[in-house]
Amino acid sequence: MAHDQTKSSLSALTLAAIGIVYGDIGTSPLYTMQEVFDHKHGLALSLENILGIVSLILWGLIFIVSLKYVTLVLRASNRGEGGIMALAALTLESVGKNSKLYFPLVILGVVGASLFYGDGVVTPAMTVLSAIEGIKVATPALKPFVVPITLMILVGLYAVQSRGTATIGKLFGPVMVLWFAVLAAMGLYNILRMPGILAAFNPLYAVEFLVLHKWSAFIALGAVVLAFTGSEALYADMGHFGAKPIRTAWFFIVFPALGLNYLGQGALLMVEPTAVENPFFNQLGDWSIYPLVVLSTMAAVIASQATISGAFSMTKQAISLGFLPRMKIVHTSSKEIGQIYIPVVNWLQLAAVVAAVIGFGSASNLASAYGIANTGTMLVTSILTFFVIRFGWKYNLALCIASTSFFFLIDIALFSSNALKFFSGGWFPIALGIGICTVMLTWRRGRSLVFDNLKKHAIPLEEFLESLFVSPPVRVAGTAVFLRGEADGVPHALLHNLSHNKILHERVIFITLHNREIPWVPFSERIKVSDLKNNCFQIDVYYGFKNEPDIPNALALCAPFGLEFEPLETSYFISRQTIISSPGSGMASWREGLFVTMSRNARDAADYYQIPSNRVIEVGAQVEI
Repeated sequence: MAHDQTKSSLSALTLAAIGIVYGDIGTSPLYTMQEVFDHKHGLALSLENILGIVSLILWGLIFIVSLKYVTLVLRASNRGEGGIMALAALTLESVGKNSKLYFPLVILGVVGASLFYGDGVVTPAMTVLSAIEGIKVATPALKPFVVPITLMILVGLYAVQSRGTATIGKLFGPVMVLWFAVLAAMGLYNILRMPGILAAFNPLYAVEFLVLHKWSAFIALGAVVLAFTGSEALYADMGHFGAKPIRTAWFFIVFPALGLNYLGQGALLMVEPTAVENPFFNQLGDWSIYPLVVLSTMAAVIASQATISGAFSMTKQAISLGFLPRMKIVHTSSKEIGQIYIPVVNWLQLAAVVAAVIGFGSASNLASAYGIANTGTMLVTSILTFFVIRFGWKYNLALCIASTSFFFLIDIALFSSNALKFFSGGWFPIALGIGICTVMLTWRRGRSLVFDNLKKHAIPLEEFLESLFVSPPVRVAGTAVFLRGEADGVPHALLHNLSHNKILHERVIFITLHNREIPWVPFSERIKVSDLKNNCFQIDVYYGFKNEPDIPNALALCAPFGLEFEPLETSYFISRQTIISSPGSGMASWREGLFVTMSRNARDAADYYQIPSNRVIEVGAQVEI
């Protein structure tokens, strides 16, 4: 019985993984072959070139996706979580804060995350545009409507994010299974028309193509890489499904379907060279174009949803790890904690996606922007993986180099090829990435300066309490909870309360939140209570970057320590910090201005930590940086 339940659970998770994880890479056949043989690249549509390109794609799927991500990188689990932020946190934990490598690896992790954001903007624009462009294959007169229809679909998709994906998410798996079944069937149909395409399984065709064409082959890699975009999602979504369902879905459904379709498109081009204008929509003839447009649009929306949800999850992790200011996070499901909606991220991403669709105008133009951010993230993943297996897993240095250098060289080649497209569109996701990277590093540096300032002026808490109770103030009924940073010493709110009201509550709680570089901190390790005497207590609360900060719930965990809290008798005192930029120290003036702006617009601490608003007393404090 238990075995049957396990099999059922694996099947359900595998189906869900197909719907969420593989939307991006699963829609790559829409545009990859078309872009490779686009006339602007100057690659002749010959038998040898078709076999060489298809062979490159097949072996790229084997080496990059099957071996690198599915076999190796999925093992780099940060307590079950994956993704570039989780990998960066695991890397930093592996090398330790005292290592000279720590800060460079922080920068590398931020760069990887920023590129992921840039890629997350291009993916919805590219996939939906590619799907809708099928209508101009059937009826060229509809070409002017491609961009407006694409924008309508994307605006509609972003508009419904606040409602959550629970309902529509149930359709993701079955729709994507149908999508992959259609990919496989179309590929098989065209393979039967030209079985000679199966020779592409011989890797010598890929090697021969690279050796004979040299420079033009190097340029072609920038288009071939479109077949691998979305591979980072396999790792990013590991925490939702686990490694086994993702592996099962890849080897038994996704990889066979993609392989058959790329082979089928290659066979089609051998038989009908005129189909090169859009190999995907020409696979079955005119009768199939409109049904394929409908199905591919659904698949494109699912692929876009995965990148949107990924941006939300990445942002939440970045906030917890101290790289972004607090933002409003809405939970769209009462059952699934991972289903969140962040309004600021949603609308900023939509604005960038709309700009990409209007600015580039077609999937072919957008292909120049697509790939450079993705290959950059892939390259960062390879580098960080080396440090994890070397310093975290303690593997032999030679083995670490051997297991990652091969993938590193592939990533370097793909990134370098895509870098050639910088001025023709690749600048767009890179510019987005640089902007996000600047914001993240500025916020982290600014918080560090605030921390140093508070530490410099901090009054040691225990010494203060000892002197305070030499001649104790009047104590009133109830519990006072003071939020206190790790370097704050005596909270400003306590000093102001004593100075103005001359009283102290019957019970005083100092609570300090600690963010650890792991996804989850179990309830058994969440709370540490220290008795400071005179009915004063220090409570340290530990959160992982996937935990949900909730101070009232944290206080409820104190019952085993003899501390129980009556909500209506508990008041929360919070110091609202006003950051002031002072010239001549800290950061450059423009960065200080950016940090001050972000600080003033950060989500209210009481709201973020889910403290009842009618029990909060805020006290202002100025901090110079």
